[in-house]
Amino acid sequence: MCGRYVVATPFQQLALDFGALAELGFAPPDAPGHAPDYNIAPTKPVPVVWQRAQDEGERRLSVARWGLIPSWAKDPGVGVRAFNARIETAAEKPTFRGAFAKRRCVLPADGYYEWKKDAGSKSKQPMYIHPRDGAPLAFAGLYERWTDVEGRELWSVSILTGPALGPLAEIHDRMPLTVSRELLEPWLDQDVREPDQVRSLLDLEHAPAWAARPVGPGVGNVRNNGPELIAEVTGNTTPEITGGDTLF
Repeated sequence: MCGRYVVATPFQQLALDFGALAELGFAPPDAPGHAPDYNIAPTKPVPVVWQRAQDEGERRLSVARWGLIPSWAKDPGVGVRAFNARIETAAEKPTFRGAFAKRRCVLPADGYYEWKKDAGSKSKQPMYIHPRDGAPLAFAGLYERWTDVEGRELWSVSILTGPALGPLAEIHDRMPLTVSRELLEPWLDQDVREPDQVRSLLDLEHAPAWAARPVGPGVGNVRNNGPELIAEVTGNTTPEITGGDTLF
C-alpha cells in the first residue's frame, strides 16, 4: 500500500530528470500549481509523467488528482478509494483494466511513508522510505480522464502496488512498484497492451535499493506539511533496504 508520499524536488527539475515537457494545463480545477509537498494524500494534485494520445508522442510532466476516477463513474468520489491498484488484479478490475492496457504513467516521488506495527504493541511507527542514492522514484501509475455533466475534464491517477520484497516486508506487506529508466519508454507506450507484457516491465522479484528511517507522528495529520516530517526520530537507527536496481 502507498497512502502518503513526498515530492520535494522542484517541478522543473523533475521535468529535466524525466526528459519531459513541464506543463500545468491539465491540473484539477482547484489546484494552485505544484509546490514541494511532504505529506501527499489521496485527492491531492500530484506530478505525473505521461504520454497521452494528444501529446503526439511527446513525454510531458503535468499535474493530476491522486485517486483514479474511471471514465464511466457517475461521481468523482470513487477516486478516494482507488489511489492504489494491485498489480495482481489491475488487468481484470473494471476500475483499472482500461488504464492498465493503454493509459500508464509514472508518478515522480522522493520517498513515501509506511506505518510499521511495533511487536507486542497496538501502536505503529511511521517510517519514511526513500532511495539510498537520492535519485527520484518513478512510481508505476495508471491514469484516466473523467468528464462531468458540464463537459469539464478531470485527470486522475493511481499507483500500482505489489507484494513487499526483502526487508520492506518487515514494515508492510505491500509496496509501490517503480519503473526503471530503461523501461520508461515502453511503459508509457500505448501500443504495449498485453497484460503479461505490461507486467514484464516491472521488477516483481528483487527488493529495491531503498533505506527506511523512523519519523515522528506528525505525518498522520494531512494538515501537517514540511521537511520536518521526514526528519529521523532521535535515538533510532536507519535500517537499509538492500536489493535490486529498480530505481528510476
